[in-house]
Amino acid sequence: MKKELPRESEKFVDIDKEVKGILKDGEAKKIAIIFCNQNNVFQRLEEVQKQLTLCEKALNDFMDSKRRAFPRFYFVSPADLLDILSNGNAPQKVMCHMPKIFQAIETLFLKEDGDRPIATGMETCVGKETVNFPKPLKLVGKVENYLMDVIDCMK
Repeated sequence: MKKELPRESEKFVDIDKEVKGILKDGEAKKIAIIFCNQNNVFQRLEEVQKQLTLCEKALNDFMDSKRRAFPRFYFVSPADLLDILSNGNAPQKVMCHMPKIFQAIETLFLKEDGDRPIATGMETCVGKETVNFPKPLKLVGKVENYLMDVIDCMK
């Protein structure tokens, strides 16, 4: 995600530091009314919320672009999609989401092959039927691309 949204990632780190600083100050004050009546606390919180909203919009736009690239992502919750996109370079971590992406597919059979695994077949959710692919499929590139290759291989 940091590669795809570098500016927003940096901005989020700054937001996180600012929120942690505000919360640490609140913890040190111990009394909420004293903390809340300080100069600029409300303004700082409003600014953090404004910046966080901008980051969230950029993230949603990014996820929408991924959904347009691979329409099956429309059926996946935002939290699951974020996990899929974050772990796209590690297909093993994406396998837990396969039933959400493909109807009746539990997982792909993966075989290690250097830096990226090869899919050799799939297993269904119902009855645990297995289907071998005609030829091994190296899962390379972005997750939406190699999942599209999986669809082609299924056909």
